[in-house]
Amino acid sequence: MSWTPPSRPSRRTVLAGAAGAAGAALLTGCSDDRASDADVTIPLERRMRETAVRDSTRLLERYDATATAHPALAARLAPLRAAVAAHAAALSLTSAAPSPSPSRSGGTGAAAPAASGGPVPPKPEEALTELADAERGLSESRTIDLAGAPGELARLLASVAACGAVHAYLLTSNPGATS
Repeated sequence: MSWTPPSRPSRRTVLAGAAGAAGAALLTGCSDDRASDADVTIPLERRMRETAVRDSTRLLERYDATATAHPALAARLAPLRAAVAAHAAALSLTSAAPSPSPSRSGGTGAAAPAASGGPVPPKPEEALTELADAERGLSESRTIDLAGAPGELARLLASVAACGAVHAYLLTSNPGATS
């Protein structure tokens, strides 16, 4: 039985094509030929991992800022934050990734600065929506990065991206609702 391609490209195909086109544009000379020696000598996988860890660390900072600004949300955010910390550790080239610990200094619900994301919204629902948007955006970015990632890293990025999508859902769902 032979396989026939679908009549329309799938979303995955479009994303992979876009990522491939962007990568091809970068590789074909869209630079000024003054690339630093560090960029040339650092392997692609290492650069991708460092970027992924940096992104996860920024997300951890957003979780911490949200928990500080809204202490009532801290228990709800704790398992999601722990998963993001585990992702940073798994993506890290070393055994331990940076994991800022959540601050429990008495937040008043006032707008507190969120690292790399501006102030945390004063309303808990808005703060959760902002955090969900950050999770969703990072998940989409990692999905796009799959196209250029080496095998094992691609599998890890896919898993972490899927987890981020679930986090976005959990952050915006009503935790006590019954259906």
